[in-house]
Formats: sequence, structure tokens, C-alpha cells
Amino acid sequence: MKPLLNILRKEIKELLTPATFIPVVIIAILFASLGGFMSGITDDLTETPAVGIVDEDNGNLSTIVLDSITSNSKPISLDDNMDINQMLEKVKSSDGTALIIIPEGFSETIASGKQASLDVYYIMNSTGMLESFPSSMVMAIISQASNDLSAHMIEKSGISSDIPTAVLQNPISQGTNVNTYFNGNVMEDITPDLVSASLSSNSFIVPIIVMMIVIMAGGIVISSMGMEKENKTLETLLTMPVKRSQIVVGKLAAAAIVGLVMALIYMVGMIIYMDSLMSGAQVDLVQYGMSLGIVDYLLLGISLFLAILSALALCMILGIFAKDYKTAQGLIMPVTFLAMVPFFVIMLFDFNALPTAIQGLLFAIPFSHPMMAINNLMLDNYSIVLAGIGYELLFAAVMIVIAVILFKKDILITGRSKKKPKNQIVNEEGQ
Repeated sequence: MKPLLNILRKEIKELLTPATFIPVVIIAILFASLGGFMSGITDDLTETPAVGIVDEDNGNLSTIVLDSITSNSKPISLDDNMDINQMLEKVKSSDGTALIIIPEGFSETIASGKQASLDVYYIMNSTGMLESFPSSMVMAIISQASNDLSAHMIEKSGISSDIPTAVLQNPISQGTNVNTYFNGNVMEDITPDLVSASLSSNSFIVPIIVMMIVIMAGGIVISSMGMEKENKTLETLLTMPVKRSQIVVGKLAAAAIVGLVMALIYMVGMIIYMDSLMSGAQVDLVQYGMSLGIVDYLLLGISLFLAILSALALCMILGIFAKDYKTAQGLIMPVTFLAMVPFFVIMLFDFNALPTAIQGLLFAIPFSHPMMAINNLMLDNYSIVLAGIGYELLFAAVMIVIAVILFKKDILITGRSKKKPKNQIVNEEGQ
């Protein structure tokens, strides 16, 4: 029994090191914070939506609808002298969900035995997959208004008995005159879920490809460092008359070339993907100025390359702490989690709609920038993309400098920091 316990103690000691334990604790804290954030977002989505409503009919039936919508929403005050664009901007600036207009002739249409429709303009503020959720709440409010109007018509006298039963039961048609206001454009006869479906492909496919590249390239670097230590080839390399700074530059240059090849392959596939997406999409985003040009693809490629370079430099630092191939496998976990966090957040939410603290967290992770670049480029938000490229360049440079410094330490060979024996003579000059 004692030998088994000794082996168990040895394996746990080798696996449970600060280099593997501390990143896991940090990631756990990070996910706990994100959990609280997601809970807050869910509460916000279930709040009563703010709605702008205009009654252009001023009839006896439109008043019922106006009262019903007002009582089931947070009404936004609108000036009667505003035109449609001014009303939309007012609702948007007030964090409203939709602008509902009761058109002239609404009451007369229903009294003549026909369903009447409302002019609905959904306000779409971001590109996240959850953006279409508030619009469903507005539809529920309109449905409730239709029910209230139906109850009033059935109980109230003076309504023509010639009105068909179908109209009495459902006097408001929700399937017509539905529009979406997004990025300064009124998309006629288009609901937010259609726009979100077209954009969510970018919010899902692009981040998952970036995440896969980062994890794959990072795993190769960390594993190679562990293998070199296990096979003693790293020690052989260090005994050669080559400066250690040159070794670092050589390793990173080779890794950067591999990253560049990956980025180029990715960009070719991305261009083909975007062309097929635009041709088969239900919403023609190009019609509303949301498309990518040559400069956009170039910026996206630079952002992706710098993200890969940052990942490789970070993984090289982590690989220095690996004693062998087995411990190197555990060190891949922090990079994996750092790539997964922005993937899930950006897939669901638009970066510009997130709280400042979460924005800062995502901005600090270099892998997040190519993930959110494509939607920002489509919406001409170049400042965020350029700032991200600048940060990625700075992050990669800092990681390279740290790697050069660590390559001159004993930790490169031992995988841990320890004091040198007094009788040990280390000659690092010329290395």
C-alpha cells in the first residue's frame, strides 16, 4: 500500500504545480464573474421594454390600443412635430425597443370588417444573437393590445354586427408593416431576427475559427517546448554558440511564419465564406452598406496574425515552465480558456453594448479582437479595430521581451525557479 501512496503523491505533486493551478483558479474566478454578468443581462432582457407610440388615428378604437400598449410598456414621450427619423432617433437615444405608430384610418378599417395593422419599427442597437429577444416582447405587447381591443369590441355596443368573427377575435394584424431600424437605416419589411440571423453567422463562424487556430497553434508551441526538454534537445541547443535571444527570435519567427500561413489560409476561406453568405442571406446587407472591402480584409488579416503571434509568444512563456511533455499538456488549459471566454461572450453580445468592465476584460484578451473585428468592420467601427490591432502589437512585443528574459534563466531547463549552488559556475556570456 505504501508504494501506491508514494506513486500517487509523486504524480499529484508533478501535476498540481503553481503553473497549472493558478491559471485554473484565475479562469474559475473569471467564469464566476461572467456568470454574474450573464444573470444581470438576463434580468435586463426580461424588463418591461421602453416603447415609443404615436396615435395618428385618434379614433375610438385606437385609443383602446394606445392605452393598452402604454400600460404594458415604458412609454417614451414623443413630440407631434417630429418626423419619422427624429422619432426613431429619440426612441433609440432613450434605449427604446420599438416605435409603434397607429396609422390614420385604423378605427375605420376595423369598423369596416377588416383587420388593421400597426406600423412597427424595431430598434436594433447591436449585432448580438440576443438582440432579437426584446422584439418578441414587443410582439407580446401588441398581441395583448389586440386582445384588449377584441374584448372591448365584443362587450361594447355600437360596433357593427357585420364584423367577421375572425376580426373580432384578432383585430390587429402583426404580420404587416414591420420594419427594423439598424445602423441608421430603416430596413422595410424586415424583422430583427432576420438581421440577427444574417449577422450571427459572423458572430459564430469567425470566432470559432479564431479559437481553433489559437488553441491549435498554442498547443503546438507548448508541446514542442515540453518535448525538447524531455528529449534533452533544448539543452543541446543551449550549448551551441548561439545567443539565447537569437534562439527566442528564431523560434518565434518560425512560429510567426506558421501563424501567417494559417492567417492567409483563413482569409482565403473567409472571403469565399462571406461571398456565399451574402449571396444566400435572407437580408441583403450590402444594400444597407454592411459589407467588407479589400482594406477591411487586410485589417482583419493583420488582427488575426497579431492574435496568433500573441498566442504563440504567451504559449512559449508557459512552455518554459513545463518540465516535460506531460506537464506541457496541462499548461495549454489557460490559453484554451482565454480563447473560449471571448468566443462565448461575442457570440451572444455585441462588444459595444457590453458594460465597461466586461469591455475592458475582453479588450485585454488579445484573441478577442479578430473575433469581433468583422462585425465592427461591417459597421465601419474602425476605431475599435485599429485600437485592437495596436493593443495586440503591444501585447505581443511584451510577451516576446518576457520570453527573451526567461530564456536566460535556469527556469528554462528546470521548469521551476531555484537558487544556484554556490560552487556552480554559469557562463552565460555569449549566450
